[in-house]
Amino acid sequence: MRWIEVRLDLPPEEIDIRCEALAALGAEGFVIENEEDFHDFLENNRQYWDYVDEELEAHYAGLSRIKCYLADDEEGRAILARIQAAYPAIQTAFIADSDWENNWRDYYQPIEVGERLVVVPEWLETPENGRIPLRLDPGLIFGTGSHATTRLCLAALEAYAAPGKRVLDLGCGSGILGIGALLLGCDYCVGCDIDPKAPEVAAANAALNGIGPDRFRVYAGDVLQDHGLRRTLGEGYELVLANIVADVILPLSAIVRTHMAPGGIFICSGIIEGRQDELHAVLKKNGLQILSHTCAEDWHCFVCRDPR
Repeated sequence: MRWIEVRLDLPPEEIDIRCEALAALGAEGFVIENEEDFHDFLENNRQYWDYVDEELEAHYAGLSRIKCYLADDEEGRAILARIQAAYPAIQTAFIADSDWENNWRDYYQPIEVGERLVVVPEWLETPENGRIPLRLDPGLIFGTGSHATTRLCLAALEAYAAPGKRVLDLGCGSGILGIGALLLGCDYCVGCDIDPKAPEVAAANAALNGIGPDRFRVYAGDVLQDHGLRRTLGEGYELVLANIVADVILPLSAIVRTHMAPGGIFICSGIIEGRQDELHAVLKKNGLQILSHTCAEDWHCFVCRDPR
């Protein structure tokens, strides 16, 4: 079965009234593409990124559009005829039927990370390459292993993960870093994330790897603002991980040592090109000894030690 995509470009102030008019003609399931909404979304979610792809910004520049989808059958074509009569300037395109729910899986393949791990989507077979498989169900929360910042953190973990060590993952997302630390030998991991979905998603991914709540526990909340959460997370961690963004790592570096054991390691990434010197200076200012600095695809990762 095919679908008819209907597109109507219009001023942003007309979106609501035109949606009502199109609905009266039989259309439903509207998609709104609007530059103002796009920038509002970016402004209200700054904690998740430091940059936006230029092609994405260019796509939304000056854009104000309604889209809807009609079945390419007698009823759908009748609705299309009514819409074309009311709005001769509409654009149409035909889209082949597709398994939209599952086709995104085609973009995920096993990813070798560092020297010891391979990140494997949960629906694929584990490659026989001698590496430790980290099974994951990529979803809506950040952390699939495909992004350079995640790979940098997992590779850095290999040098410091070991039996007996406790791990704190700040901004854990999918749980991939904490799970990686446990698969590499660490005893226990506590994570937290500002996304309320994180505890459920991270626990599900941990279960895919045979890790239960006795070894991995995740909380939702803002570690920078919630002092109660910080008390719950506790102290004395030999490994602390933070794959977030520079604007969060900057204030985090001022408090992270309160959660660390003397001599503990802090691995932080998510630092876009151009912010690394600023992070280097602030990490040192806050009493952390920088052991290494790596970079991949314009993203930076620092490994630091609490020198106490």
